[in-house]
Order: sequence, then C-alpha cells, then structure tokens
Amino acid sequence: MSDKPGINPHTGQPIPDEPFGPPQGATPTPSAGAGAAFGADAANAPGASHAATGPAAAGGETSAPSQQELAVRAALETVMDPEINLSVIDLGLIREVIFQTDPPRTLIRMMLTTPFCPYAPQLMADVKQATVSVVPQECEVEIMPDAWSPDLMPDPGLLGFSF
Repeated sequence: MSDKPGINPHTGQPIPDEPFGPPQGATPTPSAGAGAAFGADAANAPGASHAATGPAAAGGETSAPSQQELAVRAALETVMDPEINLSVIDLGLIREVIFQTDPPRTLIRMMLTTPFCPYAPQLMADVKQATVSVVPQECEVEIMPDAWSPDLMPDPGLLGFSF
C-alpha cells in the first residue's frame, strides 16, 4: 500500500487524508451544507467563483472543488443518458461547474456524446433540475461544441469495452 492519497475519479483531485474533518484540537470551520459552501465561494471571488476541474481549468491547474461543487456533482450522478444508461458524471459530460455571484447563478458547461443528440433538451432540463435541487438559485446549462470521446470518462471501461 502506498502513502499517496487516492484520486477521486469524478474530480481528478486527490482524496484528502482526513475526509471527516480537521484533526482533534484543530479550529473547526463552518460547514453547514451547501449554503455555507456558497458563502465561502462568494467570499473568494469578486465577480464569480470558478470551480473548474480537470483540464478545463485555466492553465491546466486544478483547484480543490468546493463543498457546493461536490454537492452539485453528486446530484448530477442521478442524471442518466437515456441511450447509454450511464450518468452524465460517469460519461464525463460535465466539464465545468461555475458559481457566479453577480447575479447569483450556477453555470454548468457540459458536452453531448454526439453533436446532434436528440436527448439534448431532456438532458439539459434534468441537469438544471438536479443542480437547482442542491443550489437553490438560477441555473444555466451551456452545451460546449467540443467533441466527446470515451477518454473524457473517469472510467471508460463502464462502456463495456476497452479503448
């Protein structure tokens, strides 16, 4: 067993050594659900709080996702592609989750598995509904023109064949 922390397949970020809070005796930080996370996000950026993950992050750098982004991504695991029967998270379709503060809204940038996917309107509505269920503010879903490939998936083996 190695001393290196594991990697979260959904965010590409290292899994913290202390997943259940600070060590005993450390000063606790507020963590009262998505509302507290949103307050932390709003405090960190003048116009918008960008929580991008993976190569989509500016300059190839990644920052640790906020509690709010983790909550949104967890909710998006329930949004299934009707043809492939995998979630938009498992397919790697969600590329960025951005929390803007002026005006307050959530921007989800996602891809489609095919350029003219007949289920695009349904997927967009489902992504919007799942996001609003955990972050009660306006949500916009933007479809990116980039081509999707199984390489964007955290685990391409979920498709049932290797690449």
